[in-house]
Amino acid sequence: MGTVVSSASMSLDGYVAHPDDTPGALFDWYDNGPVEVRTAAAELTFHLSEASAAHWASWVAELGALVVGRRLFDLTDGWGGNHPLGVPVVVVTHRPPSGWAHAGDHTEFATDVGAAVARAQQIAGDATVGVAAGTVGSQCLDLGLLDEVSIDLVPVVLGAGRPYVTCSTTQVLLGDPTTTVQGDRVTHLRFPVRR
Repeated sequence: MGTVVSSASMSLDGYVAHPDDTPGALFDWYDNGPVEVRTAAAELTFHLSEASAAHWASWVAELGALVVGRRLFDLTDGWGGNHPLGVPVVVVTHRPPSGWAHAGDHTEFATDVGAAVARAQQIAGDATVGVAAGTVGSQCLDLGLLDEVSIDLVPVVLGAGRPYVTCSTTQVLLGDPTTTVQGDRVTHLRFPVRR
């Protein structure tokens, strides 16, 4: 089985979105560089710094599946059935949508985090399973399912919002970063989870 990694852009005060779920300046790094990066979603193209583009290419190359929560799925309308990273998505939800217009081979639903990660690992094989930070990522951390934590650290303070992690666990130790890439208005970091 591949590595399970939570990932998101995060503010200096630990948020992945404003209280209204908008990313604001957290996503500015996706459009502040000279390198054009096409995604699996035809309508979405990024313009990254050279360092961020290389980091992005490495991340996309290792991914085999994603696990996301119902909130993110609803906010994005499930990316129209085609996630920009170009991999299958397993959505954690107690109520799968009935008659979703984009149902098909690229989106599945699971009723709990453990089942979602297990299914994503089946799909991904030896490739990495990416987990959306926030509630689902926190549940994975609490359950001991995460191998690594990836943060695209953006130099902004939001003051409030949706936190990267909200664990019930009192303390989780991470190892020293295995990845440190300085982009333009973002630092890409990756830490192993110590068990």
